[in-house]
Amino acid sequence: MREEVQTNPHDLDEETLFVVSQTFKALGDPTRIRILNLLCCKEYSVNDIAEELNLGQSTVSHQLRFLKNLRLVKFRREGTTLYYSSADDHIMNLLHQAIYHAKH
Repeated sequence: MREEVQTNPHDLDEETLFVVSQTFKALGDPTRIRILNLLCCKEYSVNDIAEELNLGQSTVSHQLRFLKNLRLVKFRREGTTLYYSSADDHIMNLLHQAIYHAKH
């Protein structure tokens, strides 16, 4: 059974509007979509993401910082290496629905 969220258009305060727009901004970038899609299955280090997606390490770090600030990814430290994973199942579901929609 699908849970329906009831919203009142008057309930959108400025902070909510900003967070929603930033979330869609995050999902509006092909590089960030690729990173989030990769992180849906397991955690990766910056170097692993860069290698897996054929991207520069600085590009990956920059995008992860953006995603981390929105709390869409989280990290854990092991020694000097940071391992990133998805932090928000709701956003991952939204991403996968959008991918499914685009393919069908």
